[in-house]
Amino acid sequence: MKRLTDLVALITGPSDRGIGGAVAERLAKEGAHLCLMGIERPERLIKRLERRGARYLWIDADVTRSREVDAGVKQCCQEFGRLDIVVNNAGVEFSRPFEEIDDDEWDRLLAINLTGAMKTTRAALPFLTEQGGVILNIASAMGMAGCAGFHAYSASKAGLIAMTQSLALEIAPRGQRALCVAPAMVYTPMIHKHVAELQYETRQQLEASHPLGIGNPSDVADVVAFLVSREARWITGISIPLGWVPSWGVPAFKVDGSSQAIAPAVPPQSTLLGQ
Repeated sequence: MKRLTDLVALITGPSDRGIGGAVAERLAKEGAHLCLMGIERPERLIKRLERRGARYLWIDADVTRSREVDAGVKQCCQEFGRLDIVVNNAGVEFSRPFEEIDDDEWDRLLAINLTGAMKTTRAALPFLTEQGGVILNIASAMGMAGCAGFHAYSASKAGLIAMTQSLALEIAPRGQRALCVAPAMVYTPMIHKHVAELQYETRQQLEASHPLGIGNPSDVADVVAFLVSREARWITGISIPLGWVPSWGVPAFKVDGSSQAIAPAVPPQSTLLGQ
């Protein structure tokens, strides 16, 4: 039997080529029914799900708007009659020198990345299956190690990690779990704009800080599929770094458009890894 046969998973912010889309396809492969919630319908992802014969529901909702989120969760439960898994994936990012951060930019990023996950989780908990329900948050290694220029993004992901730890304690008596994955760099449209203009030496530093190579969305999706399954029933309250050791830190870059590294990515000996 598949890991997630007839379970219902709600995934926020899925895109055609991002982590959320890969998670959706992986969970569908494991037999889950899907509620996909976001503001931009991922047409290519949906076509792939339809070819697979997956049962899904698209919900047009903005995770920053409580009424839309509440209505979306209720719509999901009305359609499928249950809710077993919530994957808080919706997220955005920007890079600025700290003194140039705009208030509105900062507020919008936190509203989506952190508060949006809170609103979705809050709406889902009254419906979440007891003795097996799972909240899984997509954080980032930047929430563990930080990176120059990505202050708001790092702060939002660190907040998500801390929220997960507290939530896990609260819902454990109901047999429910809360978890985080914190991926390092993954080839998605979100990072292409940064990677495309990197100088050769900077790119080498990035690769050196990923001893197993830069990841693909499917690498994250495979871990998520395990964590939300019954096979991981004794795991809760942790944030799993994917792709690197967070204590190495993230390569620091100038954020003035030069894409030049300004600090070593990792300890010198680690540059030999992944070659």
